[in-house]
Amino acid sequence: MNHSKGPIAVVGAGIIGTTLAFELQRRGESVVLVDRDAPGKGASYGNMASIAVTEFLPASRPAVWAQMPKWLLDPEGPVRIRPGYLPRLLPWFLRFLAASRPSKLRELEAAGAVLCQRVHEDLDALLRHTGLSHMLSVEGCLSLYRDDAEYRADREHIELLERFGFRHEVLDGNAARALEPALTREIGRAVLFPDNRSISDPYRFVTAIAERFLALGGTIERGEVADFEDRDGAVSALRLKDGRRIAASRTVIAAGAYTARLSRLLDEPIPLETERGYHTQIMAPGIAMRHSIIWPARAFMVTPTAGGIRVGGTVEMAGLDAAPDYRRARVLLKRAQEALPQLQAGEASEWMGHRPALPDTVPVMGPSAKRRALYYATGHGHLGLTYAATNARLMADLLTGIEPPIDLTPYRVDRF
Repeated sequence: MNHSKGPIAVVGAGIIGTTLAFELQRRGESVVLVDRDAPGKGASYGNMASIAVTEFLPASRPAVWAQMPKWLLDPEGPVRIRPGYLPRLLPWFLRFLAASRPSKLRELEAAGAVLCQRVHEDLDALLRHTGLSHMLSVEGCLSLYRDDAEYRADREHIELLERFGFRHEVLDGNAARALEPALTREIGRAVLFPDNRSISDPYRFVTAIAERFLALGGTIERGEVADFEDRDGAVSALRLKDGRRIAASRTVIAAGAYTARLSRLLDEPIPLETERGYHTQIMAPGIAMRHSIIWPARAFMVTPTAGGIRVGGTVEMAGLDAAPDYRRARVLLKRAQEALPQLQAGEASEWMGHRPALPDTVPVMGPSAKRRALYYATGHGHLGLTYAATNARLMADLLTGIEPPIDLTPYRVDRF
């Protein structure tokens, strides 16, 4: 392969793009990281800081469909679709429905499990190479259940983890409170996921990796990609909105929820939507926490991170341009206070970000089906931080001519 016509361009400086850029630069490639914003200012800024290796269950499963009408009618439900956006969503929803067939679900579960089984091996290597091991917690995550009925409702998830060999431990309410004394006495059961660790500050994590990338000789360009140049069916350069041109031997689009806009310019539409996620960051919570917690029946998560406690969750489908609806964040905070009755909301800030959502919950990682010298690393959904090191390992292998350790066919861009 002749790669003499410029560096590898990685478009998107979130956790996925920044980690990949670092890994390629570490392997001796010349890399330019391109984003309209500074590294980590998108979804990576406010994610729930979780290395969530147990959370690969496809969203398209029948249990979700069964609850969808109830959720959509509930203004405080875990899924909200803005009515004006519904017509735009219909093609995506048809693919979501297609991904719910039993045989398809088995495929998607396996594709997610294969990635999650690699996560800690790849993450440990990344942390070692960046000197950031201190940013990974030693504690796991507790999944909470008020009673046996709530636990049974989540049994499909637990059985999936058993099938693929992910560690978990079922606890009674008292054992859960021994681990997290701030929990309400109404919790009757919990499951500990010891391998679902968390990052001490996800935004700082991205910026620290970006600093390591620059120290290795990488380049960061601030600017919005407006178009791509093509030479004999291969992407040869990026054109930025301000008129600048960046020549590239190979290009990787890792622009998260914005990837679909860029892929359309290349005549390669990807059914990628934004799941808008909200959080409240509390800097004076009045309680201490060691583990992150999730309460599946209430659809929220709480993580000790970024110097305080972060409350997040739920899904809002309203596109990339609609204004935030911070009532979503306040509903989550109210639910978190059910689980943690002493939780105070002192010195709190609210945030909204765009997760990249594909209808089958499995990311796109691999070459373009339409252009040479073009690759995609996108659509990691709720698991961007979880998958970042594994995505970097697999994509860097692909880009440097090494056989990746797993088959990337399930993650191809033209599978829809």
